[in-house]
Amino acid sequence: MPEVTAEMTSARELTDQRQGGVIRQNQLVSEDAWQVVRLDEDGNLPSYQQPALLPLAEWQALVAAGEGSDHLAPWLASDTELTPELGKALADAPLLAVDFPNFNDGRGYTIARLMRERFGYQGEIRAIGDVLVDQLHYMSRCGISAFDLRDDQYVEDALHALSSFSVSYQTGVDQKTPLFARR
Repeated sequence: MPEVTAEMTSARELTDQRQGGVIRQNQLVSEDAWQVVRLDEDGNLPSYQQPALLPLAEWQALVAAGEGSDHLAPWLASDTELTPELGKALADAPLLAVDFPNFNDGRGYTIARLMRERFGYQGEIRAIGDVLVDQLHYMSRCGISAFDLRDDQYVEDALHALSSFSVSYQTGVDQKTPLFARR
């Protein structure tokens, strides 16, 4: 692996690449209004403006109270148990977000795949949290269709990562037939 030099770092900083943002359908979304809302240190929901992605329990409470709208959607923690009842309740959400609390927690992949394959969710599933550029391709194969990049990540790198592989051996949400059966 080539050594990263000070000149390379400077050149990278001088490029006009945009950092952070939301990628959907392999394109940077120019304006994404969805705000990810997390509980504060005391476990309270801070004030927010719509459209907002709320923790699942808070979103469920608002929907149960008849206050759900097309401008409120849940985000699912990585330890969310997708029961058939929950899968059915999430079917009407305008958007689902799956939280990746750190790079080595892959449970969000399972949540996305179950929502697509078992519960037939057709809407946008967005990865939030510690979304790593080198994992975007694999996330997309599990049904994640949008990626909320951190501000320290380059959009160009993310777009390149999404198109790195043209053939997959295994099945996925995007390819139901394994490679050996496609010959």
